[in-house]
Amino acid sequence: MAKLLTNIDERGIASLRLNCPEKHNCFDDSLILEITQALVKMASNPAVRVLILAAEGKSFSAGGDLAWMQRMADYSYEDNLKDAEQLAEMLRVLNSFPKPTIARVQGAAFGGAVGLVSCCDMAVASHRASFSLSEVKIGLMPATISPYVMQGIGARACRRYFQTGERFSAERGQELGLISELVDEDELDQAVESLAASLLANSPAGMQAAKRLVLDYENNSISGELIADSCKRIADIRVSAEGQAGLNAFLEKRSPPWVQ
Repeated sequence: MAKLLTNIDERGIASLRLNCPEKHNCFDDSLILEITQALVKMASNPAVRVLILAAEGKSFSAGGDLAWMQRMADYSYEDNLKDAEQLAEMLRVLNSFPKPTIARVQGAAFGGAVGLVSCCDMAVASHRASFSLSEVKIGLMPATISPYVMQGIGARACRRYFQTGERFSAERGQELGLISELVDEDELDQAVESLAASLLANSPAGMQAAKRLVLDYENNSISGELIADSCKRIADIRVSAEGQAGLNAFLEKRSPPWVQ
């Protein structure tokens, strides 16, 4: 049975779905590599307009697979470093994915799974979702996922949850900014579909440029160089083919070409 299901529908909505529900969609080095390869392929596919990261079964993901962690315990330092770099590359590719990304979260999202959610642009969760950065309970720390989780919930919250390893609710996740939208379990698919549909109404190039703007400008101080760069970016996109098409459609009160 495939542990990762991929699909692209006729509208350009791509999905990556973890498919090992009997093990709560925990992941290992082989699945990490498979996810990375799928993300790279979808990132370069012009037909893809939105990506949904989801999972089968009752849990989103319980994090690292126990057998994988047992193997890592016997690895040398060099092997552990390579293993960590592989996980870091998957997170980097997801975080910088050029199209909008949505995490669909149900049930448990523990350890590295919190990193996956943090790397997505937005996350829709059911009320029964729960989260834990539980690495300290087994003598580790959430090092590789930490840059993305800190951006997702802030350094202050990380000081608590990185050290306590306690489970927190979907409601708390929404308060911290990790979750964009919280719905009942039976409304989860519709909420994700509604969000994806709203993204499809927007300019693909515009959204890609807007996402790049956030990734490039976050944590930068406002300077003359940054202001000049922002002016250049808006001028560039205004004269681009898609920018011109969108402006003309707006002025002529008709739908832009990317709206099907």
